Amino acid sequence: MAKDRRLIDRLRRGRSEIENHLIDGLVDGRISRRDFMRHGSVLGLSLPLLSATTGAAGFELLLPSPARAATGGTIRVGQIVPAGAIDPVKIADGGGITVLSQVAENLVLSAPDLTAQPLLALSWSPNADGSVWTFKLRQGVKFHSGKEMTADDVVATFDRLTDPENGSNSLSAFTGVLSKGGTRKVDDYTVEFHLDAPNGGFPYVVSTDNYNAVILPADYAGDFEKDMNGTGPFKMVKYVPKQGASFERNPDYWGGAPNLDRVEITFYEDYQPQILAMLGGQLDVIEQIPVLQGAALLSNPDVTIISTPSSAHQEVHMRTDMAPFTDKRVRQAVALTLDRPKLVEGLMRGKAQIGNDSPFMPAFPSTDTSVAQRQIDLAQAKQLLEAAGMADGFEVELTTEKYLEIPQYAQVIQNAVQAIGGNIKLNIMDQGAYYGDAVPGNSPWLDSTMGITDYGHRGVPNVFLQAPLLSTGTWNSAHFNNKEYDGLVTSFVASLDLESQKDTAGKIQRLLLDETPIIYGYFYDFLTATRKGVTGVEPTAMSHLFLQRASV
Repeated sequence: MAKDRRLIDRLRRGRSEIENHLIDGLVDGRISRRDFMRHGSVLGLSLPLLSATTGAAGFELLLPSPARAATGGTIRVGQIVPAGAIDPVKIADGGGITVLSQVAENLVLSAPDLTAQPLLALSWSPNADGSVWTFKLRQGVKFHSGKEMTADDVVATFDRLTDPENGSNSLSAFTGVLSKGGTRKVDDYTVEFHLDAPNGGFPYVVSTDNYNAVILPADYAGDFEKDMNGTGPFKMVKYVPKQGASFERNPDYWGGAPNLDRVEITFYEDYQPQILAMLGGQLDVIEQIPVLQGAALLSNPDVTIISTPSSAHQEVHMRTDMAPFTDKRVRQAVALTLDRPKLVEGLMRGKAQIGNDSPFMPAFPSTDTSVAQRQIDLAQAKQLLEAAGMADGFEVELTTEKYLEIPQYAQVIQNAVQAIGGNIKLNIMDQGAYYGDAVPGNSPWLDSTMGITDYGHRGVPNVFLQAPLLSTGTWNSAHFNNKEYDGLVTSFVASLDLESQKDTAGKIQRLLLDETPIIYGYFYDFLTATRKGVTGVEPTAMSHLFLQRASV
């Protein structure tokens, strides 16, 4: 298709300088259509505008999918038992998120293609420097109680989440971004977020990436399990801790009544019983399956695997303030022992993307893809150890959690490091014991010399860049302290311009390759299994399970 210059000029009218710079990047070929769609959605450009612009620039027009007819019926879901009470303010596990996503919703959807899409917010836009974001809310959205959702509910929700006294799990995402009192009502359907500092990716902070940030009534006082009063497509019928939950269709749902009559979720202590239940015909959906344990489903013609590419990963941290990792050459040597393509194809059965020792996975629009990929190089690794005074090798304990493929990943690292004389002792703990209180001094995760930690998906890398790696980061298990890095991350997060983000990202990527406080070996796909004949299931890589368009 040829470029339509007149249409492009019309589409540019009334747009901000930063929006027109993005449009120019697409037209001039500096920015791909994929990156244009993703970054444009973050800035608040609507899907029709994004689609029209890509069409005018000579790309194929994007057309919406046809609606599905309602079918009724019940869908049966298997999920790992939630780690604690279903409390939107404090949940932090997949089981809790799956339950929450039936009944409650965020302002923004962080979609599988990394675009930011409207949910309870119709639109959003930043001011000139990204320090204030204005959100327009949907009108006519009702909580299950029958009360209409307004700006008062949104303000109360974010004041609740950003108040340190409430112990919200999302404080790690809001710290330095949004403080209590920063969310302000403009009118009944307009809210402004006045940020602590400019933030070019702020819509993701209030999106499904931040699973705690579901909108609750202004007068919410706790005990969510009693009635689960949200705006979602299903209403709670019954919830039994450790056993399961039942939901029925919400006929007043703003997005139209769901296809299904009911959703039944059964909790399991492990993955294998879920797999056996699906093979035996007792389950229609398993929200997430591990690659290795799920082999019987991956090759079964009666099962469909929904593979959602994600930025989820398993960070290998090395304490930069403890021997033997105080010398960055030792950290680099460990990273050079890993054969990453073999990791992806062997350990992950091809259901992952290769990592390059920074949080910038290849699919992020901001990633500088010109940065060279780290390859296995045992000769160089041995030279680095010798230069660090460890020609005879080193000994260290690697502490980690029993979760997904992490124990097997730990064994791969243990075997790989033996090739350069490294002796790694493994300490694999139950997940709860590994995280402890999640504060330094009482958490094997944050206190161990070397460890592996699972990080869930995010639509932008900001949380990965901040919490585990800033000198002030709340999850800084590597105890990394680098002023240059801190400054680069501040610049990256503040930028609204994609090309500026890429430039800063390249500097961050190269710095982390040099310092290597954390090894990022791969970014794994989120795998959801559905029984043959089940359609319309929409998972996210953060454990949401959207079923309003599902049918059986």
